[in-house]
Amino acid sequence: MAETSWDLIVIGGGSAGLVASKAAANFGAKVLLIEKDRLGGDCLWTGCVPSKTLIAAAHVASAAALAQGVRPGQQRMAPDFLETMRNVDSAVQTIAPTDSREALEAEGVAVAAGHAHFVSERSISLDGEEITFAQALIATGTSPTTPQFEGAEGLQILNSASFWDLRELPEEFVILGGGAIGCELGQAMARLGSKVTIVQRGPRILPKEEEAAARVVHDAMVADGVTIITGRSAVSVSTTDNLAGTLTLDDGQMLRFGRLAAALGRRPETAALGLDAAGVATDNAGFVSVDAALRTANKRVWAAGDITGMPQFTHTAGVNGSVAATNAILGLRRKAQTRVIPRVTFTSPEVAAVGITASDAEPGKHRVVTIQHAHTDRAITESATSGFTQIVVENGGRVVGGTIVGPRAGETIGELTLAVHQKLSTSAIASAIHPYPTYSDALWNAAVADVRRRLDAGVMARAIKLLSRVRLARMR
Repeated sequence: MAETSWDLIVIGGGSAGLVASKAAANFGAKVLLIEKDRLGGDCLWTGCVPSKTLIAAAHVASAAALAQGVRPGQQRMAPDFLETMRNVDSAVQTIAPTDSREALEAEGVAVAAGHAHFVSERSISLDGEEITFAQALIATGTSPTTPQFEGAEGLQILNSASFWDLRELPEEFVILGGGAIGCELGQAMARLGSKVTIVQRGPRILPKEEEAAARVVHDAMVADGVTIITGRSAVSVSTTDNLAGTLTLDDGQMLRFGRLAAALGRRPETAALGLDAAGVATDNAGFVSVDAALRTANKRVWAAGDITGMPQFTHTAGVNGSVAATNAILGLRRKAQTRVIPRVTFTSPEVAAVGITASDAEPGKHRVVTIQHAHTDRAITESATSGFTQIVVENGGRVVGGTIVGPRAGETIGELTLAVHQKLSTSAIASAIHPYPTYSDALWNAAVADVRRRLDAGVMARAIKLLSRVRLARMR
């Protein structure tokens, strides 16, 4: 490279690195973005984009099967899986130019491909060439955790990255892990025709969500033909071709599989970065340690995205990438977004949550208002009444969080996120006209219910009744 010194070097071309690079260049900094693989990161190539495309195809396949009289869970005449995966690839390739080298260079960001590691507190080595920086930002993300049990070595276990290389639909598909990724892929594959079994070590799927929400999704997945085994873990596997085989669980149960997948969490990508040479510290799990402003122990080095151990969502990485770049280039001390981070699991029904949820609500400080979708007109018209909308409210009426389970919950959560972020009250939500009939009507009704509760109690209730009596007396 002709340039050997940069205002900001960004290592990692995923969401955090892309946003940070463009933000810094927009401020007039000379920016170099280094990516060892493909620009766009996991979200584009192996996460958000392909998974949501697959889920959409699975929804169409499920609807078509129902139209032909095939009951959920009975479909074994799968659609053309190869064509489905080609459509997934097409969606990825359609979006990829947004994150391309050409797009970045058009915004003033220089791009280099290769492996980078720190060699000092102010320099890195890019494939053997030393480059200095005024400041640097680490955004190398995470990678899927590899399971460890007898026989696993050598077996081609799929994960959230390698899954997308599949070109044949396995007749029997076993997934280790019942979190968001395991549930999304499991339900989609069942709808496409696989006989799916999910093995979850804990007592229930979606352990990070409200138990009532997880139960709704559990029942929906079982109705789609997914077998869910909880409280069990894998102890060994046998295979003859390193693809198919038999999985043995800790209770002796044996599961046959055409392919085995693992969705057991993710680990940080820091081992080859030479962080010690830069004076950058990590925590016990290997994530880069940062302060509230995303600065590392080296005051010239910042970090953003999954590598920091913060909630692993594309939207979190992007926002915090912007925060880190702004602090680095403008000398500000903006804090990372950690208080209000929405999340969505794109099963059918979807589960979305933000802020304080019901299980975290404190008696005497918070109250929980729940509207069952059996009482939401749009849900009734679509025969999708198993979900609910739930908000958590402080005693003064301020909305602090909630959970939504149902179709398009990921869309409705946006309004709830804004309410929590802006510290709005249920009165603010209730006073805004909402379109009818929509699923967001349930959120409005929850706010209305809370407002009515407050109006019907205490001094406010007495004042309203007094005003009503005085007004009626004057009108006689």
